[in-house]
Amino acid sequence: MKVKELLLKQASLSPARSAIIFKDKKTNFSQLRDASFKLANYLINSGLNKSDKVAVFLPNIPEAVFSYLGVFSMGGILVPLDFMLSEEEVINLINHSEAKVLVSQYKKEVDLVRVQKSCPTLKDIILCREKIDGFSFWDDVLRKGNPQEPRVEIEEISLSSIFYTSGSTGRPKGVVLTYKHFDSPIRCVDYYLRLSSKDVVLCGGLPLSHIAGFDFILLVLYFGSTLILMERFLPLELLKNIQEYKVTLIWLVPSMYVAILSLKKYDIFDLSSLKYLVVFGAPSSPVLLKRFHKICSNSYLLNGWGMTETSAPNCVLPPGLTRIESIGKFSPGMEAKVVDEEGNALKQGKEGELWVKGDAVMLGYYKEPELTKEVLREDGWFKTGDIAKFDRKGLLYIVGRKKDMIKVAGEVVFSPEVEGVIHRHPKVKEVAVIGVPDRLRGEVPKAFIVPKQEEYIDTEELKEFLRKHLAHFKIPHYLELVKELPKTRSGKIDKSQLAYSK
Repeated sequence: MKVKELLLKQASLSPARSAIIFKDKKTNFSQLRDASFKLANYLINSGLNKSDKVAVFLPNIPEAVFSYLGVFSMGGILVPLDFMLSEEEVINLINHSEAKVLVSQYKKEVDLVRVQKSCPTLKDIILCREKIDGFSFWDDVLRKGNPQEPRVEIEEISLSSIFYTSGSTGRPKGVVLTYKHFDSPIRCVDYYLRLSSKDVVLCGGLPLSHIAGFDFILLVLYFGSTLILMERFLPLELLKNIQEYKVTLIWLVPSMYVAILSLKKYDIFDLSSLKYLVVFGAPSSPVLLKRFHKICSNSYLLNGWGMTETSAPNCVLPPGLTRIESIGKFSPGMEAKVVDEEGNALKQGKEGELWVKGDAVMLGYYKEPELTKEVLREDGWFKTGDIAKFDRKGLLYIVGRKKDMIKVAGEVVFSPEVEGVIHRHPKVKEVAVIGVPDRLRGEVPKAFIVPKQEEYIDTEELKEFLRKHLAHFKIPHYLELVKELPKTRSGKIDKSQLAYSK
């Protein structure tokens, strides 16, 4: 993706049209271009070269968007850091990535003086929204900055970013992407959804430092769409924003839909502007999504798939199809197959690991050659760790993650299937199922269940309900009622924490 050229194009076509709306404050495309180029030129004048790394430690605010596009405009390598990270984590990732500049906002729990002293490669810290002695100040950078196009030639194959993701291991892995990788999510969205400059998209709290949140920036850049940016996920605020700004597209993870449906008057808002209602992330409950769809029935209800390692999204349920259980089909440029333990392709209907191949697949994990070899084969196939199957029409279904596979006395149980059935119970708000050790069977399922507000769940009654829908070995041996489930920053249920509490 040619970021500079797209910034120039959108600012030329519609200079006064809103690119970002944040807390009712509007940034037009001309201002977006100027702020991005001013930062880029500041970095160049500070001695940074192409391929130098710039870490950005900011919440979902406009300065984060300017920072990302500014780094790209001078050919740098972006290192986005989740604003929820601890001081120690920030230091570790800056040192691992060897970033030379940090763009940050004051955070009480993070001592930036200590960060600077602990990171030998760090030459400059640019502080947003608050001026503190010893650090460069964002407002000064923009006030004195040069808004002209940076005179830097940037190749599509050059490295663009290192996105850190812990995945299921808890160990941060730096996913290395090039500028060309950014074409993949755009190609997928354009192939299936056909967005334009008339669309209004909403980032409802998904962190911009994660690929799912970052993709919203690409939509603004490529299609000229307007982005409604929320600093954090607030269910009521999200519904108000959809109504006020006539949002046409949102994508959320399942837990966010749960939170919205838990509001007492979630159905009083006018959501008729929505054209596309998309869920990405963990395997989803069709019952849950269909409940939400009732309040915006004019929209297409879509499921989709992708990973940071595949510059998501890559796979979307084509509009018009109603098989919300399916994640759909891959967009052009990507291949997919379902394989057995030996890597042999399986026939339709058979469950196995999903492997993908194509120009969306990452280069590898930064400074982790052995870890890269574990998932990325020499022939280009990437092992996703997802268990999937194809149906007769070529639609793909995610059954679960390898780590979600529970082996009960030789029988295989996938936790998403059990979760989906528990979700059907009218008193259940949210559920997560994991495997726990058992002397006789090796493993058995355990369910952590959040009841709906003011509801009491009788566990024996729930087990009786499950017996009508599940084989006996799939029924959780343990049912634990909890007030809430732990979540990752991208809104997914964090089963690793549940495993520690079992």
